Amino acid sequence: MQEMITVEGVKKTIFGAGALKQLGNVAKGLDATRVLLVMDQGLSRTSISERAQQVLKDDGIKLGIYPEITPEPSPQLADEGAKMARKEKVKCVIGLGGGSTMDVAKAIAVLVNNEGKAVDYIGLGLVKKPGLPTIMVPTTAGTGSEATFTAVFTMRENRAKGGINSPFLYPSVAVLDPQLTLGLPPEITAYTGMDALTHALESYTSLQAHFMSEPVSLSAVGLIARNLREAVSDGDNYEYRQNMMKGSYLGGLGLAMAGVGAVHAMAYPLGAFFDIPHGIANAVMLPYVLAYNCQSAIEKFCRIAELTGVEREGASNLTMAKGAVKAVFDLGGEIGIPRSLKELDVPEDAIPEMARAALKVERPMMNNPRPMDARAVEDVYRKAFEGKMNVMNPVE
Repeated sequence: MQEMITVEGVKKTIFGAGALKQLGNVAKGLDATRVLLVMDQGLSRTSISERAQQVLKDDGIKLGIYPEITPEPSPQLADEGAKMARKEKVKCVIGLGGGSTMDVAKAIAVLVNNEGKAVDYIGLGLVKKPGLPTIMVPTTAGTGSEATFTAVFTMRENRAKGGINSPFLYPSVAVLDPQLTLGLPPEITAYTGMDALTHALESYTSLQAHFMSEPVSLSAVGLIARNLREAVSDGDNYEYRQNMMKGSYLGGLGLAMAGVGAVHAMAYPLGAFFDIPHGIANAVMLPYVLAYNCQSAIEKFCRIAELTGVEREGASNLTMAKGAVKAVFDLGGEIGIPRSLKELDVPEDAIPEMARAALKVERPMMNNPRPMDARAVEDVYRKAFEGKMNVMNPVE
């Protein structure tokens, strides 16, 4: 008998060119005449920020602006944002930007109505009460945070990463406007796109995947595989940008339903120890973890191979599964993803400590299709350190 499956998620999604123009109406639909707009300092100086603010002002929405978000954010950023939200008496929190911004915005919203600090809620199901309504407006096609119930933080004082995970973090509305990603630099397009592909692949192969999550994750794999190269090379092409935003969103939905695996668990220490951005960490680790996993989920990897352009031509299922790993490895190389941890200046002698930290990221490790112990994690890290991928036989 199959286990009971419950699917929750973002309450409303608006998708399409010019969707940003709906921001004021969306806020009013949430009975929010005063909002907190959360973003990073770089975005606060762009036309995207100006347009968002103008749309809100034109609809009579009063603004508080919190432009303090940094990459790999600390939980203290959410604490300070919550103080500002209370002071401004806002009725809604808007996250405008990438994954870090949206994660902090979601955390701010729940902290307004829950006592304590963000770090108190890192874990699963610790948030007691709903927060303020939230609107997420992604400006990259990568994290899928606009569709998830997680806000990830870096605790630099103890070199750890962790997330607030609660259904109360699901956004009230996701506003997806692919035009906001036009002209995004190739490097950011590449690593955010590989981050989205990681979500899609890991949620599809997760031990928690099910009949509702798998088609969503596979759709994301196909969209990203068919459009990421072109989005990197032709950043002003709307069709590619639109398809990447669709893929990123679906990857986030898949993640929310089925979770992720060892790629995320092994990427966390790279961010916590060395401040390597999460998307880059995922992108570098992805093919090495896939190589470890593929023989434990051959049928699924065959489907991945088809979606990533691998030709069957009489190949066995195992050969097709290996081909899927090679396809992902080659895709990363074509779009400029570093091939090794050595290229990221990660010291080799940090591997044992990183392995211990990765194994503590329990839920993703439990979701991984092939069990990993300390020796296996260290071995995968060492292959990633050296950039050793036998593309003809990646599982060796």
